[in-house]
Amino acid sequence: MQTGQLLHALPASLPDEISDCLLQSSHVRIERIVSNGQHSPPGFWYDQSEAEWVLLVKGEATLRFEQGNKTLHLTPGSYVNIAAHEKHRVEWTTANEETVWLAVFY
Repeated sequence: MQTGQLLHALPASLPDEISDCLLQSSHVRIERIVSNGQHSPPGFWYDQSEAEWVLLVKGEATLRFEQGNKTLHLTPGSYVNIAAHEKHRVEWTTANEETVWLAVFY
């Protein structure tokens, strides 16, 4: 049995976004991602070969999607399913508190 607490042991300072793999199998990977003001570099787009379901647990963030130049503002409890190869980027995360994401890659 593996147990944990998603919101415990958050780092005191975050010069870079961190990602912790919580579970992995041949078909799925679950990660906790912690941001604190980080965002994607100018011109960078995620273009992943896996689909990604993301739940924002704490903080706030804004994602931008290349197709249609759409933005999506996320608050605690918001989730989004991102198809494989759907280009997206992190436009903004809160800088005054941690932004905690739960990401399921499949």
